[in-house]
Amino acid sequence: MPDLLTIARDGDVAVLTLRRPDRRNALNLQLCREIDAAAREAVDAGARALVVTGEGSAFCAGADLDGVYGDAFIEALYAMLHGLARLPVPVIAAVNGPAIGAGTQLAIACDLRVVDERARFAVPTARNGMAVDAWTIRTLAELAGAGRARRVMLAADTIDRDEALACGLADRAGTPEDAIAWAHEIARLAPLTLAHNKLALNGSTDDDAAIAESFDRVWASDDVKEAAAARLEKREPIFRGH
Repeated sequence: MPDLLTIARDGDVAVLTLRRPDRRNALNLQLCREIDAAAREAVDAGARALVVTGEGSAFCAGADLDGVYGDAFIEALYAMLHGLARLPVPVIAAVNGPAIGAGTQLAIACDLRVVDERARFAVPTARNGMAVDAWTIRTLAELAGAGRARRVMLAADTIDRDEALACGLADRAGTPEDAIAWAHEIARLAPLTLAHNKLALNGSTDDDAAIAESFDRVWASDDVKEAAAARLEKREPIFRGH
């Protein structure tokens, strides 16, 4: 089967591009598995920030309704979504078009969202008799606000780009190129601090011990010393993540 995902390394940034433009980048079992594996492999290879985007006119039109549904697809979908949220590096969704259903899930599994003029968000499960997990609904409510999440989930409403930017569901207006440029800025920040902050933002009370350990690791790191030296020398710090 052909690869449904392009992985391009640009310095410290890895760009993952969904490549099913004929299906508006709808997710199937293979693509979910490819995204999950590629994201982990990019981090293992040293990427400090990731960008996820779609080829063509859509970011991701949702789950492939012509695909085979079942436990394997559901498990692969949520393993991919929750895996992105657990990665120790920031992930930016470059939402270059509609993000519908599983496309919205993919966008909110990322840490930040850059949206172009075609972007819109919806989770129309009430129209197709399906369901998403509680994590999706609660994350949507945290990002967009409870009122908008209720509109999306209970009235099958859509959030357009301007509303997404106004309510906090989207962080910046821009193109995939703008998202990549932002990722490069982020990649220059302290990696251990970013990993700690992401863990605290995405974690639960079950992660308290790991968050405390991460906190101690940051303060014991060489990067803390590098930041202090850079201040004295009036230069930008060079963080190495240890």
